[in-house]
Amino acid sequence: MTGAMRQVVAFGGGGFSQESGNPLLDDYVLALTGTANPRVCFLPTASGDADHYLVRFYNTFRDRGRPSHVSLFRRERGVPDIRSHLLAQDLIYVGGGSMLNLLAVWDAHDLGAILRLAWERGILICGQSAGAMCWFEVGISRGSGKARRAAGLGVLPGSCCVHYHSEPDRRRLLLESVASSGLSGYGIDDHAALLWTDLTVGGAFSAHRGATAYRVERGADRVVEVPLAPTVVVPQAGDSAVPSDIAEFRRARTTAGRLAAGSR
Repeated sequence: MTGAMRQVVAFGGGGFSQESGNPLLDDYVLALTGTANPRVCFLPTASGDADHYLVRFYNTFRDRGRPSHVSLFRRERGVPDIRSHLLAQDLIYVGGGSMLNLLAVWDAHDLGAILRLAWERGILICGQSAGAMCWFEVGISRGSGKARRAAGLGVLPGSCCVHYHSEPDRRRLLLESVASSGLSGYGIDDHAALLWTDLTVGGAFSAHRGATAYRVERGADRVVEVPLAPTVVVPQAGDSAVPSDIAEFRRARTTAGRLAAGSR
């Protein structure tokens, strides 16, 4: 699709899987779809398609869009044509877990090429933890039990480290990696997100004060962490504190729900 805006939102941690009482990160990506009733497909591959993860997903999104999921561990269930289904979505949401396992299973099912095509066509991509790092050239994974560098899909440039301050061994390895390789990196805290538009950072977003994202670069004599000033929303605040795109999405969703109820 020529001219499509290619977007990825990378969560350091948070959203429905970590903080069910705070909908701001999930509302943020839903608002970016530009529709009040978005088609949202969940890929829980990194968790082994855990049932409890699927339950939380459907409980979160069943009243906020048209949710579905793709299971790669239980192919007897779910959609028969994965490619067609994914390419018909407004938002593809990739869950957390093991980045190493995620990419190995995707490779076995040739899913990486399909997801790259979805991104190129302008379907919004969102990922949390492993589902965030997999889009970069390199991720700081703990899928083998300790922090290690792992090759990602390479859709986005550089390296990515999630849970940036809550898991210090990941942060330490990212700093060491940038120092030795010169490959720039991004550290993303829990409850923070980094928006990529095409191949550039489009902004940061935070659902908690103090949570943000960092650009990590090798300077002349040391590695430098540059905080990316986020749009911050305190979870307890009213709608007046919510960025306009999220507030508008919520209003549109409410209106759509009322119209649907009136037509029944």
